[in-house]
Amino acid sequence: MELSGLGLRGHEAPPAPLPSLPRVESNIYSAVQQQGYSASIWLRCKDKLEQSQQKCIAIFALVCCFGVLVALIFSAVDVWGDEEDGITEENCSRNCRIVLVENIPDDLPMDDRSHLPLSVGFHTLLDQAKHSVEVVSPVWDLNPWDLETWPNTAKQGQLLFQRLLSLKSRGVRLKIASSLINSAELRTLADHDAEVHFVNMTALTRGGLHSSFWIVDRKHIYIGSADMDWRSLSKRKELGVMVFNCSCLALDLHRVFSFYWQLQHRDYIPSIWSKRVTALYGKDDALELQLNATQAAAYVSTSPELFCPKDRTRDVDAIHHVIQSAKTFIFISVTDYLPLVNRSFRGTPVTRYWSLIDEVIREAVVLRGVRVRLLISFWKQTHPLTFNFVTSLKSLCMQLHNCSLEVKFFSHKEQTDDIQHGLNHNKYMVTDNAVYIGNHDWVGSEFAFNAGVGLVVKMKHSLKDRGVTILEQVKAVYERDWRSRYAKSLQGSKDQEAKYRNLQRAEVKSHTEEKEWSIPL
Repeated sequence: MELSGLGLRGHEAPPAPLPSLPRVESNIYSAVQQQGYSASIWLRCKDKLEQSQQKCIAIFALVCCFGVLVALIFSAVDVWGDEEDGITEENCSRNCRIVLVENIPDDLPMDDRSHLPLSVGFHTLLDQAKHSVEVVSPVWDLNPWDLETWPNTAKQGQLLFQRLLSLKSRGVRLKIASSLINSAELRTLADHDAEVHFVNMTALTRGGLHSSFWIVDRKHIYIGSADMDWRSLSKRKELGVMVFNCSCLALDLHRVFSFYWQLQHRDYIPSIWSKRVTALYGKDDALELQLNATQAAAYVSTSPELFCPKDRTRDVDAIHHVIQSAKTFIFISVTDYLPLVNRSFRGTPVTRYWSLIDEVIREAVVLRGVRVRLLISFWKQTHPLTFNFVTSLKSLCMQLHNCSLEVKFFSHKEQTDDIQHGLNHNKYMVTDNAVYIGNHDWVGSEFAFNAGVGLVVKMKHSLKDRGVTILEQVKAVYERDWRSRYAKSLQGSKDQEAKYRNLQRAEVKSHTEEKEWSIPL
């Protein structure tokens, strides 16, 4: 049977209905949406992965930079330095004993020889040594080459050298910092297990290592004018101090030694300083201590400026501070006084006025009315311009009231050789409230190029309250030398002035031909 109009036969099934269009669109949209969602997840994962990679790279770069920085710090100065034997600022000793030591030659009669002889002081330090002896000296010549000429006067130098050789047998370490390249005595000491470090001062400052000090067991110290030279123990007039049972001060001086010690094999000064070589005390933060049961303050200064780490006072600043703190008098005793610096500019020798000390002396005399005395050695190496500068200083007080500046030259006998008979090798200053003992003569080039140390001791009470102190002892030594027959004023003495002028003519050529060094100041 057929249905009319539809063309369908009775046995055929009706065709399946067509799918609905909205459902197809929905499925397509869902599929696309699902794919978009997956894509967004993938993109987010990719972004996170890239960000993680960037963070990892940044962290790695920071770690590398930190590692390089640490390497630079360690390579700049040995951070660990030398062990300080457990001594710290908190547990170190401040109750100290200070002793003035002198060497006065037998053929130099002086009124007062009551102070501890220098040779006895050195042997006392060696007797105290139980663990270590650290020495810095510009000269090592304890055994003279001509023993037949100086059999008796060289004896003290020989004895001291033998004591140093025997330290190893007592289990005491001997450590020496030196700028000497070819020293037979240092080689001998090294063969007997002394530890010797060479400091290349020519490469570092084009100067010399003029420091002269000892540190024993990080408890006892010596600072003064004497070198490890048989002349310092017999023929030259020397002055210094020894401080016993004073680990606070010894620890600070040991840090100076540690800096020298770490300069071995270096031809540059590190730009980053180890904490182990920074100063513990300075002119603005001096060590408060007891010196022979008297309250005092003390600190160590150094030079040149290139050798001054954080908080370390320069020698010239220490001298400034002592002079500016003086109220009534300033007594200065040095081998040479010359406010000049010699250097080279583009190969041409240049000499310039170095005013840092000269001007502060003038200010003290003229503006503050402080009485100043200068005792300068007169010997064959006295610079020909010294007399000119002295004359300029003395002229300050012409027709001025309350103005006193006196100058004398200390001269024992003709300096015809290198033995330096009776040479006044002292390098110190004493005022009404402080004393400065250093290693340098007051010459501009010394402070600019050469390594040295100084010790400043300032008393806390007035003269009437403190009794006899190291300050009064040094002042008495100065006045003894000033009154001695060896201290002479050249002005007004035609014979002495003619002698000086002859020396000028003989020396001027050698001084002008000296090698000049180029150092930025």
